Amino acid sequence: MQDILPRVPLLDLTRPQLASLLAGWGQPRYRSDQVWDWLYRQLATDPAEMTNLPKELRARLAAETRLELLALIHEQRSNDGRTVKWLFQLHDGLTIETVLMSYPPDEGPGQGETVLMSYPSDEGPGQGRRTVCISTQAGCAMGCVFCATGQAGLARNLTAGEIVAQTLAAERWLAGEAQNDEQGGGGESQAAAHAPRPAPAARRLTNVVVMGMGEPLANYERTWQALAALTDRDGFNLGARHITISTVGLPHGIQRMAAEPLQVNLAVSLHAPNDALRGQLAPINNRYPLAEVLAAVRDYIARTNRRVTFEYALMEGINDTPALARELAVLLRGMLCHVNLIPLNPVAESPYQPSGPERSSAFQAILERNGIPTTMRMRRGVEIDAGCGQLRRRHA
Repeated sequence: MQDILPRVPLLDLTRPQLASLLAGWGQPRYRSDQVWDWLYRQLATDPAEMTNLPKELRARLAAETRLELLALIHEQRSNDGRTVKWLFQLHDGLTIETVLMSYPPDEGPGQGETVLMSYPSDEGPGQGRRTVCISTQAGCAMGCVFCATGQAGLARNLTAGEIVAQTLAAERWLAGEAQNDEQGGGGESQAAAHAPRPAPAARRLTNVVVMGMGEPLANYERTWQALAALTDRDGFNLGARHITISTVGLPHGIQRMAAEPLQVNLAVSLHAPNDALRGQLAPINNRYPLAEVLAAVRDYIARTNRRVTFEYALMEGINDTPALARELAVLLRGMLCHVNLIPLNPVAESPYQPSGPERSSAFQAILERNGIPTTMRMRRGVEIDAGCGQLRRRHA
C-alpha cells in the first residue's frame, strides 16, 4: 500500500519555499504571491476562501496542505475586557499560550506593555495599542523558579508556522470583535483561530512581543523566520520596530540579533543585579553569568545604537530591597537602556509573590534618582492566569 504523504503546513514555508512548492505543481510565479497574500494579509483559514485561484489549485491546496496549526482549547478574558488569553493545542497534543492586551489611547507608552518602547501606533493618534504576546516553545528549558512554564520543562521548539499562527489568530479575533461592535453584538467572544477575516487594509494589531512560553533565542532560526513573514511588506506588514524579543540572556543569541537586518527590539529578563541572586532565580545564569550577558548587550547597543530594555520582576522580600536597587543602578549606569519593573504575576502555591506598592515604588525611585530610566508595568490579567504558563499549568 502506498504511504499517504503528510499535508504541508503552509505557514511553515518561507516565501521562496512556497514559490518552489507551487512551481513544482506547474503553477505560474504569481500564484505563490496570491497564496501569500491570502495567508498573511487576508488571513484565510481555508483554501476555499482563495477565490482568485483556479478551482483545481484550491482543491489541491485543500488536499495536500493545511493552514490551521492551532486548535483553541480555552479562552479567558479579564474583568476589564482588555486582556484575553488563549490556550492552544498543537497537532501532537502539546499546548501553548498566547495573550492579547489592549490599551486605551490615554494609556501612554510603557504603562502596560511588558516592554517600554516609544514607537507610535500604526492606527494613528487616539487609537490605542493592541499587543499580542506569543510563544516560541512548548514549555521552556531555562528553569526560572518563579515561572510556571519554567517549572514544567521543555517539550519541543515550535515551528515557524506555529509561531506565526498565534499572531494571525489574534488579528482574526480582533476582526471578529470589531465586527461584533459594528453589528451591535452582545460582546460574545470569538474563537481566535476562526474569527471572521478583516478587510485587507485593516491593521488592528499594533505590536508583537515574543515573550510568551519558551526562550526565543533557543529557537532562533524558526523565530526569525516567523518574524520575517510577519514583517513582509506584501503580507502581514508589521513594522520591525513594533516587535520585541525577550530573552533570559543568551549571549550568543544576543550577538546574532545585533547582525540581523530587521530592527527588532531587545529585552533582557534580568530580575537580579548580581550572580548569586540571579543564579537562584534563573539557573541559566550559572552557565551565562551577568558579566557575559551584559558584555553581549553592550556589544548589541554599540552595533545597533538601539536601546535595550531590562525586565525586572519584583518579588516581595526576594529582589526588591533598596540595597539591590542601588546595586542595579550601578550595574546599568551609562548604558543605553531602560528598566521595566514588573510586579510578579504569582504562580499558585509558589513562595514567590509580587512586591507591594510601597516597596515597588521605593525600588523605582532609587533607580530614577540614579539616572536609570524606569517604568512600572501595570499588572494585567492576574485573574485570568495571564502570567507565562499559568493557564496551561491549571488545565494540565
